[in-house]
Amino acid sequence: MTKKEKYQLVENYIIENQNTLYRLAYSYVKNKENALDIVQESIFKSLKSIDQLNEIGYLKTWLYRIVINTSLDFIKKHGRMQAMDDDVLHSFMPEQRDVERDYDLYEAIDQLKEPYKTIIVLRYFEDLKIEEIAEIQNENTNTIKTRLYAALRKLRIKMEEKVEA
Repeated sequence: MTKKEKYQLVENYIIENQNTLYRLAYSYVKNKENALDIVQESIFKSLKSIDQLNEIGYLKTWLYRIVINTSLDFIKKHGRMQAMDDDVLHSFMPEQRDVERDYDLYEAIDQLKEPYKTIIVLRYFEDLKIEEIAEIQNENTNTIKTRLYAALRKLRIKMEEKVEA
């Protein structure tokens, strides 16, 4: 496959899956503008390093890995303090109680350490298979299953603490 063909495939994939890439970045930074910056940076990185994509069948996992790594780099660079979106701020308003219940879950997920948070996001929010997560994380499937179980256990403990508080 020529480099031009790879560019075209990556471009088509990005156009078709732009919302998914944005949602993945947003799950890390919880801010629209930062998530858009991460997606833009990820697209730049993917096109710059397109020669590293040897097997086009791994395009999805390769691109997800770039978005996750770019998100984690962003958080390291800018710290945990992030501007909160208006949508999140409105979730604290009294008339949106359903959003508040979900907010507890999102907050608990956000408190998980890496790689637990990434595994939860990829499995339950992006609906990826264990094998795809293993490819993205560059781990074997048994490691991912073990970490997923541990992440769910940690998440349950955090949610129980919130209920008791």
